[in-house]
Amino acid sequence: MTVHFIGAGPGAADLITVRGRDLIARCPVCLHAGSLVPPALLDYCPEGARIVDTAPLTLDEIEAEYARAHAAGHDVARLHSGDLSVWSAVAEQIRRLEARGIPYTLTPGVPAFAAAAAALGRELTLPGIVQSLVLTRVSGRASPVPAGETLEAFARTGATLAIHLAIHRLADIAAALTPVCGADCPVAVVVRASWPDERIIRATLATVVDAVAADPVERTALILVGRGLAAGDFQDSALYSADYQRRFRGRDGKGSHSL
Repeated sequence: MTVHFIGAGPGAADLITVRGRDLIARCPVCLHAGSLVPPALLDYCPEGARIVDTAPLTLDEIEAEYARAHAAGHDVARLHSGDLSVWSAVAEQIRRLEARGIPYTLTPGVPAFAAAAAALGRELTLPGIVQSLVLTRVSGRASPVPAGETLEAFARTGATLAIHLAIHRLADIAAALTPVCGADCPVAVVVRASWPDERIIRATLATVVDAVAADPVERTALILVGRGLAAGDFQDSALYSADYQRRFRGRDGKGSHSL
């Protein structure tokens, strides 16, 4: 028996890996975060599967489901939204599985920031403009952010910021970043990226609060901040330059084919 943690992607049911889909299809038990995971993914479950919505459950109750499946010898597909590597609450579940000696695997999923970038039609790193992306959040009820991980500190690097789980703190975010990034710094709020009701609000740090107030957002939104979001005057990547010699190109470095 194995518990398979599966990144279910950002929303669209077809944005799941083939491995994740196939694991769901062969597990007689499926635990899913009903408030975040698209219901259509449950269509992959085998007939007669035990399907449990973990949204109202405590960690102890989730652990009890694992113990029940383990005793019955039933594999479990455990679906989490987005990707498992960030803000998934997988770590504490793994700790309990290890204490019980229950095997587990992790299958990555499409992260929210990638779905948001696709919705925007933007690459988040641009030559000569920005080469780093910071995934971060603000302190909330669930857990505080360590003192050294401030938005202002990240913004000073010039990196694009992908601020998760923070739409309720938008005014605070704009106030904190404006002195560092400038009032004209581009902002994009991507709401429910890849879901059928996806929407995008494009603004600047000076205008984003009013823009969102005019088109209210309650949850499931990603805030992206950075100069690269609106940059058009950037240099081409050297990767495809005729003068760029690389291992698999088979050129002599001057744009001609080598023999």
